[in-house]
Amino acid sequence: MIDTLRVDIVADERRRQLYSLIVMLLLGAVVIAGYGQSNEMNSGHFIDGLTKFFDYPGEIATEAWQHRADFFDLLVRFTPALIETLNIAGAATILGGIGALVLAFLSTRNLDVWPAAIPVVRRTMDIMRAFPELIIALFLIFVLGTSPVPAMIAVAFHTSGALGKLFSEVNENIDRKPIHGLKACGASWIQRMRFAVFPQVLPNYLSYFMLRFEINVRASAILGFVGAGGIGTELRRTIGWGKGVGDETMALFVLLILSIFAIDQTSSYLRRKVMTTERHVEGARA
Repeated sequence: MIDTLRVDIVADERRRQLYSLIVMLLLGAVVIAGYGQSNEMNSGHFIDGLTKFFDYPGEIATEAWQHRADFFDLLVRFTPALIETLNIAGAATILGGIGALVLAFLSTRNLDVWPAAIPVVRRTMDIMRAFPELIIALFLIFVLGTSPVPAMIAVAFHTSGALGKLFSEVNENIDRKPIHGLKACGASWIQRMRFAVFPQVLPNYLSYFMLRFEINVRASAILGFVGAGGIGTELRRTIGWGKGVGDETMALFVLLILSIFAIDQTSSYLRRKVMTTERHVEGARA
């Protein structure tokens, strides 16, 4: 009987591999068959365009090198635009993080919340994540006018749904023993969340929060292309002008990259700080 079962398992595995191979071959045939027609519809042709992929970045680097003596002055000149973008991203991340915190605690099954509220809150977060920041910002710009405010609201709205999902998944992996202990002592729901749940999830919360801040910096820069202000507005101007402003484009890219490096290092430092503090507290309790 065991030999028969082994033979059946091997046969099923070979059949699955055969089906997978057939599907891959069919997908490959579709891609190959459609490539010729797609390439003809593309006025620049894919292969020809691929050989020119690095032409524009090369022009930017060349122009930046030719004006390298003034490059530091450009960094100083565009720093206020970067600060505006960081302000938009920071305010949106804080507001979105607060909203995500509330949504996450109301959408986690093992936190003793009202069961009927869980699917409603989860679907709400799905809707908030479904709309890209750009679409929301365009709508708000039409209503509120061109300013950083629509960008901040759009990014905060999307952040609440995205971070809420991540926070909720962190909540689902906690140890419930501290919750049971506090509940047995008569602690309220808020006290159980504050003293039993929050210390467990804080390092991951902080990591996700800083990652979202990094994402929101890029999102805020992109929204500058539609009139939301900040470094994106400067990028739209320099890229739209084409040749002659490659040094300015490079300076803007460098500022963005440096800001991402700074956020990443800050996130690592804060996470280590929180985890070290928690270890000291646990050691003192022991």
